[in-house]
Amino acid sequence: MKNLDVITIGRSSVDLYGAQVGGRLEDMSSFNKYIGGSPTNMAAGTARLGLKSGLITRVGDEHMGRFVREELDRHGVDTRGVITDKERLTALVLLGIRDQEQFPLIFYRENCADMALCEDDIDPDFIACAKAVVATGTHLSNPQTEAAVLKALRLARDSGGQTALDIDYRPNLWGLSGHGDGENRFIASDQVTEKLQSTLHLFDLIVGTEEEFHIAGGTTDTIQALQNVRKVSNATLVCKRGPMGATAFEGDIPENLDDGISGPGFPIEVFNVLGAGDGFMSGLLKGWITGEDWVTSLTYANACGAFAVSRHGCTPAYPSWDELQFFLKRGVEDKALRKDAELEQIHWATNRHTSHGGNWSTMRVFAFDHRIQLEQMADEAGVSPEHLGFFKNLCLDAAVNVADGQPGYGILCDSRIGRDALYRAAGTGLWIGHPVEWPASRPLMLEPEIGPDFGGLAEWPVEHVVKVLCFYHPDDTEEMKAEQEDVLKRLFAACRRNNLEMLLEVIPSKVAPIDDDTTASVIRRIYEIGIYPDWWKLEPLTSKEAWAKACAAITDNDPNTRGIVILGLDAPEDQLAASFAEAAQFDLVKGFAVGRTIFADAARKWLAGDLSNDEAVADMTNRFERLCRIWDDVRALSHSKDHQGIPA
Repeated sequence: MKNLDVITIGRSSVDLYGAQVGGRLEDMSSFNKYIGGSPTNMAAGTARLGLKSGLITRVGDEHMGRFVREELDRHGVDTRGVITDKERLTALVLLGIRDQEQFPLIFYRENCADMALCEDDIDPDFIACAKAVVATGTHLSNPQTEAAVLKALRLARDSGGQTALDIDYRPNLWGLSGHGDGENRFIASDQVTEKLQSTLHLFDLIVGTEEEFHIAGGTTDTIQALQNVRKVSNATLVCKRGPMGATAFEGDIPENLDDGISGPGFPIEVFNVLGAGDGFMSGLLKGWITGEDWVTSLTYANACGAFAVSRHGCTPAYPSWDELQFFLKRGVEDKALRKDAELEQIHWATNRHTSHGGNWSTMRVFAFDHRIQLEQMADEAGVSPEHLGFFKNLCLDAAVNVADGQPGYGILCDSRIGRDALYRAAGTGLWIGHPVEWPASRPLMLEPEIGPDFGGLAEWPVEHVVKVLCFYHPDDTEEMKAEQEDVLKRLFAACRRNNLEMLLEVIPSKVAPIDDDTTASVIRRIYEIGIYPDWWKLEPLTSKEAWAKACAAITDNDPNTRGIVILGLDAPEDQLAASFAEAAQFDLVKGFAVGRTIFADAARKWLAGDLSNDEAVADMTNRFERLCRIWDDVRALSHSKDHQGIPA
């Protein structure tokens, strides 16, 4: 059965993109890390558009290889064809944005893992799963990788699948120029032309720029090159023409490129052309494989290419299906797409899962980010604050025990007292919330480590979610609102700049009396000033009506929000159970983030020397487990009532 839409085959690398724009690659001082390589980009790009994608390649048995595999998993790409090479390193590419026309890059591909791909790596059963197999030109440059590609193509055709080629011509990857010439896109070569033409008959679709058809056709006359390709292949030919869009040719090649089939182009500002062809190909494959006509397919392709040239990086620039549909319906409002706030919000919110893995449809979070409360407990017990860091490690042990490797569990932990626990939590699969506010501050201030320019966030792992608690009430003075909102707006901007999710916690009841409208009013104000938290953390609300209004305030402004977690405020377990039951009736509420109800008793006894490490962990494990069961039970009951049509 064809349960995959497409399998791409070939290059896989880690792209290290210069973070500074407008300078020489020699002068780049920092780099952003993304997955790369045309087939890898296309596998991720088509997955973002809703296709079921797979990849055949090799990666090294090291950190970069694991990064590639994990990023593919986060995109939903089938990685059965990704082979771990025990002897070779994952390829690297260093790239930069010099200006609108110069994009220097260096390929680190000496004996790299993906160039060791061989025929034995091609699984006939895997190939038979796919409606289409897509190859790229680089893996035709070496006899061993060429044999692997040809085997995959033959198997695809034998099993009734379609085949496509992205010519993807890089002269220095064919050995035609030196390492410093990675930016060069064309050097004429009879040998390369002959090699390409020996395989073109195997494809149903061939895609390339004018220069790439020049190498495939053996001439720099574009029409003649296309005609030469047509002599050896019946494939649909799609010629990419930069700002003029692209043209498809199903039959004979006319005397003018404009006489082919075209889709509308998009007038946007070019920021970065690297990876644009892979974005274009992702959109084209979406249309081609799902049976759209060529005008529609080319429209998808041109739009995806427009996104790619307007943003930093390759795969991170590609749109989700929702984003593409929104763009095609609304059109271009700012030619610099990366500066279009509405579009960028949709891009962020619909692609979030690609950089922050895990299934967070249910959230059971042990919150031990408390600082003032624990410091007071240490004072009462007559012990030094140094004990608290160790205790937070015990809290983490309890969270890990309860999670037991399952999704849907997390922690809130600070780095001032709980740094070691935060370090240990990395890679455990737990959702990790990391607070930035100075405890109990009003107006809002941040921990000193964040810095006056909020630059401290640049040191945070991307899996950390920036949690900020703001004591905000609609009846605050204008001066108080302005001061707190300024901090929140700057923090939100810093989160996005550093690719970090943000959780906003608001507790208006600690400021002044509240009613059913209070929390909803706060939420709407936050969106009004341009802040779109990925998560909300709310106190247990006073009524079902209050919950309904709060949820509506969020979904009216951000239908792609991650959701809400309920805080505990040191409430007894039975009170939490009642508040859980009320909140569980709303699907936007994903779970809870509770702390003192779980750890307070154990902390006091442990600090006083009345509880051993193991006993403290066991006590907190039991309490956390009970809260998890309570939440799961009330959520299940709520959904059961909904299913039966019983009013909750």
